[in-house]
Amino acid sequence: MPISIQPRRSFIFSPGTDPSMFTKALGSGADIVCVELEDGVAPHDKDAARENMLGIFAEAQADDGVERIVRVNEIGSTYGQADLEAIYEAKSPPPALMLPKVNSAEEVRSVSDRLDELGLPVRLQIIIETNHGLEAAYDIAHASNRIDSLLFGGVDLAADLRCEYAWEPLLYARSRVVHAAAAAGVDAIDVPWLDLKDFDGLRQEAEASARLGFTGKGSIHPNQIAIINEIFSPSADEIAHARKIVAAFTEANTGIVVVDGKLIERPVLRTMERIIAVADRADA
Repeated sequence: MPISIQPRRSFIFSPGTDPSMFTKALGSGADIVCVELEDGVAPHDKDAARENMLGIFAEAQADDGVERIVRVNEIGSTYGQADLEAIYEAKSPPPALMLPKVNSAEEVRSVSDRLDELGLPVRLQIIIETNHGLEAAYDIAHASNRIDSLLFGGVDLAADLRCEYAWEPLLYARSRVVHAAAAAGVDAIDVPWLDLKDFDGLRQEAEASARLGFTGKGSIHPNQIAIINEIFSPSADEIAHARKIVAAFTEANTGIVVVDGKLIERPVLRTMERIIAVADRADA
């Protein structure tokens, strides 16, 4: 099974203003911990948060299965450019960047091309949270082979679309993000549930997101992570079926196998490998 498959069932932000929160977030159970430099940091704290982020990644990181990432400020902003330049020049840059408010594939390529020039192995995750970004989601998803996921930024997008921030008004937008991510073979991660006390609402929306095709969902508090991980983890039957298909392809070494009387083509193998990777992460 390819070791590059990274489960992305859940993520949580860790404020760049408080580096001690990063260590706590790593133990939260989230698959992704994101150092926050954007919306969660006031303008007068941006420079300090950036320096704290660089300090975090100057230290060796444990190989614990948790994906580390940094959400920089909007690419076209002064803060965003300062974030990117600091990362480009860092001796130990973060392993991945989350790019917010992306409007076009060109914006992604500008960052990806610069990383290529510098030879930095930094991955990218892209937030679709503007009307322009939604319209260009397919092209954005294919803009760079560094992209690992598209994230649905529902709050900002609802404001941009002038619609209610609710499931039905945003269903079309969510579907566009899922389709774009699936076409590019990357993960699709849904917006966090914002009501800290409504666990039933969290479960209902996460289940709906999973049915729609999202592979994970954000969180705003560690108390939400267990529910999210549960919903975006495969069942025992799904895991057993995936292992059976992977074993069949390994034994046959062909493009088509028959499992339980059904014809299975090789493109399905990637999905089965992902199910096993998520299951292994859940067990860990």
